[in-house]
Amino acid sequence: MPTEYILIDFENVQPKNLAILEAHPFKVFVFIGANQTKVPRHVAVAMQTMGERAKYVEIDGSGPNALDFHIAYYLGELCTRDSAGSYHVISKDKGFDPLIRHLKGKKIKVRRENDLAEIPNLRIPKKTKKADKIDAIVKNLVNRGHARPRKVKTLQNTISNLVSEALTDTELAELVEEMRKRKLIVVNNGNIKYTLPS
Repeated sequence: MPTEYILIDFENVQPKNLAILEAHPFKVFVFIGANQTKVPRHVAVAMQTMGERAKYVEIDGSGPNALDFHIAYYLGELCTRDSAGSYHVISKDKGFDPLIRHLKGKKIKVRRENDLAEIPNLRIPKKTKKADKIDAIVKNLVNRGHARPRKVKTLQNTISNLVSEALTDTELAELVEEMRKRKLIVVNNGNIKYTLPS
C-alpha cells in the first residue's frame, strides 16, 4: 500500500481536527512561517501523539510565498524519493494548483485540499447516520472560520466533498434542512448565516 503524505500550509490553514490523523498511517509535515511564534496546544498534542510520523518544518526567512516555496521543495523531494506515494497539500492557496497539475502529468498522485476532512481516506462514509454526518460537517465548518460557504449551493458542494460517495440532490437538501432545523444555519433567499458552536 502506498505511503500517504500530508503537507500542511500552517500559515494558511490551522486545522483543529489534526487528531483525526492519529489512527491513520499518514506521514505529516506542518510548515510553520517565521512569524508564527505559537502552535496551539491541540496541534502540539496531536503531533506528539503521531511520534516519528509527524514533523514540523520551520521556515527561517520571510517574504512573499516563502512558506509556499518550501512546501513545493519538500513536495518535489518527497516525490523524487517515493514516486508511488500519495500526497496531500492542505492549503486554501490555489497557487499550488499549477504545480499539482504538473505533478499529476508526471503520474504523481497529488491533491490540494482545503481541510484534512477532504482527504478521501478521511471522508465521512456515506452510510454514516444522519446525526453523525451533521456532527462531522459542523466540525469541518467550524474549522473553516470565515471561509465558510455563504450560499446553499456552495454548502451542498462542500458537504458533497466531505462524504466518501456521491450524494443525491435530495440527500444534500435533507442535510442542509436538518442543519436549519437544528438552528446551526439560517437560510434567507439562498444565503446562509451560521450559528455554529465555537
